[in-house]
Amino acid sequence: MSEKFYDENDELIALVIGSRYEKDGVEFFTPGSFSQQLGYMHHQKGKVIPPHIHNRVDREIRLTQEVLFVRKGRVKVDLYDTKRTFITSTVLEAGDVILLASGGHGFTMLEPTEMIEVKQGPYLGDRDKTLFSPSGDD
Repeated sequence: MSEKFYDENDELIALVIGSRYEKDGVEFFTPGSFSQQLGYMHHQKGKVIPPHIHNRVDREIRLTQEVLFVRKGRVKVDLYDTKRTFITSTVLEAGDVILLASGGHGFTMLEPTEMIEVKQGPYLGDRDKTLFSPSGDD
């Protein structure tokens, strides 16, 4: 299962790939314009991906996009649009993956949870994010 969450302007806020998602071959869920690319691969025994390097290419990143891999536990993710308006919540379980593409997000651990986070760097501390209250009232 994969699920996409949009704001009222049809901007992608988040994309969830469930732990049971399965498809032969390669599928990328993100458009080529995203600064964070998220894909799924399922290859049969004997498939060869030739050795390769990635070329040095200058890129300009304007928005941090994050990918979280839930290793253990359960976490509720609250999703917000870019105006800090609540959109919806979704629950992730072990094996699920979420791409946080835009807007805002908050987390509540529903049980002891382990996650791995991948995002662009370098990390700029306070310049990288703005905290806000769940109601949107700062």
